[in-house]
Amino acid sequence: MLSDSFEEIVQRRRSNRSFDPNVPVPEEVIKRSLQRAILSPNSSNMQLWEFYWIRSADMKKKFVDLCLGQSAAKTAQEMVVFVTRKDHWKKRAKWNYDHVKNGIVGEPNKLQKNGLNYYSKVMTLAYANDPFGFMTLLRRTVSFIMGLTKPFVRIGGKADQRVTVHKSCGLAAQTFMLSIAAEGFECCPMEGMDSLRVRKALGLPRGAEINMIISVGKGTEYGVWGPRFRVPYEEVVFEK
Repeated sequence: MLSDSFEEIVQRRRSNRSFDPNVPVPEEVIKRSLQRAILSPNSSNMQLWEFYWIRSADMKKKFVDLCLGQSAAKTAQEMVVFVTRKDHWKKRAKWNYDHVKNGIVGEPNKLQKNGLNYYSKVMTLAYANDPFGFMTLLRRTVSFIMGLTKPFVRIGGKADQRVTVHKSCGLAAQTFMLSIAAEGFECCPMEGMDSLRVRKALGLPRGAEINMIISVGKGTEYGVWGPRFRVPYEEVVFEK
């Protein structure tokens, strides 16, 4: 059964913090996993993410320091930096708009009209900002008024936008990690880093943010810190 295969992958995936220095990770494994990450679900298909595959020896050495010298970085065969790009919203909205527009033959149908409106107007309302906070006030006002009589998405300021793009990027990172496990290798998501220096090392603008760095290699027994344990099902799952 397909679910059995997925169960095996989920059970196999563990955060491994020490990789075998003698076992390289084939280039195809990382490339396939990144291609799968691109297929991840994301908010409004805006794909406000970028993935930086750290390949050169000099950059790998630099990133060990940027990741605070932790073992998962020092022993990694490969590293991928997952980055949010909220600042690309105009470009990605236009890309989606053009994709819808180019698919129209003759008169647009209702779905196509909605798509054009969504990417030209709704995405502007959702992502546009200004120095005085007028767009934030507009979003909150629209949410409040529309929410008086029916359920309506509650959108506000930059914090809400950041949450949205980081959720989408996190989904891509999870797809990547499950893919690495399916390929027979291990990884470790690292949040312990100097995100400011990581951004500078990658030449990223202020609008880009580091979601996480994932190290990859052939895991060792030492790299797994004991049996996996979780809060009981009954404490986190509720039926209403």
